[in-house]
Amino acid sequence: MKALEVRLTLGPDDERVVGRLAQSQRQIFFEYAPEFLRDPVWLSPFKLPPQPGLIQHRDRDFGPLFGLFDDSLPDGWGLLLMDRFFHQQGTAVAEVSPLDRLAYLGTRTMGALTYHPPSEPAVRDPEILDLHRAASASRELLSGSSAEILPQLLRAGGSPGGARPKVLVGMRGDTIFSGEDDLPPGTEHWMVKFTGRDDPPDAGPVELAYAAMARDAGITMPRTRLFETEHGDRFFGVERFDRHQNRRTHVHTFGNLIHADFRVPSCDYRQLLEVTQVLTRNHQDVLECFRRMVFNVATYNRDDHVKNFAFCMNPSGEWRLSPAYDLVYAQGPGGEHSMTVADEGKEPTLLHLMELAELAGIARHAAEAMLDQVATAARGWLEHAAQHGVRRQTRLEIEAAIQQCLGRLDR
Repeated sequence: MKALEVRLTLGPDDERVVGRLAQSQRQIFFEYAPEFLRDPVWLSPFKLPPQPGLIQHRDRDFGPLFGLFDDSLPDGWGLLLMDRFFHQQGTAVAEVSPLDRLAYLGTRTMGALTYHPPSEPAVRDPEILDLHRAASASRELLSGSSAEILPQLLRAGGSPGGARPKVLVGMRGDTIFSGEDDLPPGTEHWMVKFTGRDDPPDAGPVELAYAAMARDAGITMPRTRLFETEHGDRFFGVERFDRHQNRRTHVHTFGNLIHADFRVPSCDYRQLLEVTQVLTRNHQDVLECFRRMVFNVATYNRDDHVKNFAFCMNPSGEWRLSPAYDLVYAQGPGGEHSMTVADEGKEPTLLHLMELAELAGIARHAAEAMLDQVATAARGWLEHAAQHGVRRQTRLEIEAAIQQCLGRLDR
């Protein structure tokens, strides 16, 4: 039997044991620690509420792990790096269990859950990171190169989710460190995205322009910027909202909260609005959620799957909608939205949006005001794109898509 101790780590000197995660043969079990149950916080209210006794993971259609712990694992790029590490260690990837992957990450996880004992030691003295070199190494890996992976890329890029190559970094002035674990005082935690195999060369400026457009639309965004190198690279960077200095925040994605597989489009924004209301008990979060839906519809962001929305829990156990992330021009599955809008995925209209506003208890005048603000922001695409260095061809392609979307939202 394999077993790991799960801890809620809110800071270097602030952690508590949550329980024990175990695997016997191909079955996954979890048991909350008695001391945690004496004063519990609901880390995963819908699928893993605090309760005594051994809990077996039976929702195998969702995945091999409870959603609470699956949020600690990367997907896409991070899994590719992790698989390469195990391969280099002489371990067949087919033999690597979910607990092996969690132990490999140990304390280098996103969010506030950590896994003990870690199979890889933490690096206490972060090293200066060369972004150009790390990006070049990521391209080699994506091209199928069997060369040895840059150790910094392996560690700094192994925990974030998403398909595009990315690294966790620390920033202090103009100095960039690998930032997968705790950082020296005065260092900020950021994530930097490289271009993927199928991305245009101006993918970074495009996402930065979308972030600016989202702020104009009234959406809560983390700080964003371009990381530029002397080699002409322009990488999109975003400040991490799961870290403030070395304080951690527990984050749970919408998909893993309800055990919905983000790879299989099966949810509607109606469910997201309902879960937001039940979990946060805050109508302002529901309004923000509606605003993000409108933005995704208006700006042709169709990669709006269930892991691209998340919730943050404060130390007392209260939940809020996380800041927005992964807002960018994107095709969805079959050209449709990953989450439908009142059951419409291909061409959602004003009527679909207003139907969900009514179901969510949003007053018509409030919904219309948000629609107007988002539409005004979307019409500023060309200005933002030019300001941030998006190529003319890309600007015009996205502008045409946005205008089509806005045409379906006219009152």
